[in-house]
Amino acid sequence: MLGRKRAQTRREAAIAHSLYGAIVTQARAPVFYRDFGVPDSVDGRFDMILLHAFLLFEKLKALGPEGAALAQEIVDLFFLDMDRSLREMGVSDLGVPRRVRTMAESFAGRSTAYHAAVARRDVDALAAAIGRNLFPDCDTAPPAASWLADYAFAWLDRRDLPEALLEGRVAFPEPMAFRPSASIA
Repeated sequence: MLGRKRAQTRREAAIAHSLYGAIVTQARAPVFYRDFGVPDSVDGRFDMILLHAFLLFEKLKALGPEGAALAQEIVDLFFLDMDRSLREMGVSDLGVPRRVRTMAESFAGRSTAYHAAVARRDVDALAAAIGRNLFPDCDTAPPAASWLADYAFAWLDRRDLPEALLEGRVAFPEPMAFRPSASIA
């Protein structure tokens, strides 16, 4: 009995690692920084990870307790990864918990804003929230914020994801399909 429980726990951990890896891989795709104009900085990359994590968590929440447990495992992986990254960047042992707490607050705030827009199916509100977070130096959200909102809704509207997610597989849309022209303007 204990052996089956350990095998199940290892399988669940492997699924969470696979999904978290997919989030990070997609968030680091050069297309977002090169063609969408997302700042290629620590903050820009952090916000792209948060956006993709939010999208995944929205789908997982709809899967009930199993999806919620998987989402929590991914959140735990995310913050362990952030802790490790901060330490690699030279943040002191005393500074790491404060920075991780700030990251957790950022994630909660962004998730709340994104969820409010998604719940209303308001692509303009999602684009505005994305614009504030991914392009904080812009007075108004650039067109890329709208492209990213369309990208987010396209993924959220997919119906074929639940089984794949519970098996640790995820495929995000091709970002360039949501960028109507070759210039960012």
